[in-house]
Amino acid sequence: MESATDAALTFRDATDADVDALVALIESAYRGDSSRAGWTTEADLLQGQRTDPEGVREVVKSPDSRLLTVEREGRIVACCQIEHRGAYAYFGMFAVSPALQGAGLGKTIIAEAERRARETWGVGEMHMTVISLREDLIAWYERRGYRRTGRTTPFPYGDERFGIPQRDDLRFELLVKELTGPSRRDVSVTR
Repeated sequence: MESATDAALTFRDATDADVDALVALIESAYRGDSSRAGWTTEADLLQGQRTDPEGVREVVKSPDSRLLTVEREGRIVACCQIEHRGAYAYFGMFAVSPALQGAGLGKTIIAEAERRARETWGVGEMHMTVISLREDLIAWYERRGYRRTGRTTPFPYGDERFGIPQRDDLRFELLVKELTGPSRRDVSVTR
């Protein structure tokens, strides 16, 4: 069933012209005071930048990656990266405008990303990494079918391209979802 939240969404691959708007969106969703309007903020864990134009441009240009850009009424309101990594796809760089968080938009976007990864690359799994302290965010992904693996990697301390840690116990946990079965569209979207 289509809701008012996703009735006017347009999904497309990002271009170089989108880089600045995407950096601003990602930063607003995770860092600084603007991120506190939504529930995905990392402002208490990390300060500084979440990404930069070079990092976003690298995803846009990569032949194995797509930066899915979501627009409503001609304005970018969300994005996510899907990257082909052999038997699975990686999901990252997920951001929804803080003013629109909590209205179901994230569910729609992740479902579309999974569908595209499955249909485009024929992968059987989607992987992602989440800061292990983000219990609320991990629980949200678990409700979408992702499972915790217990496999962690260290946070890149000392590399300010990923932010300035406010704690010394940050690490990423791998979450995995099986992408089996036929592709199914839950909502009508423009491609």
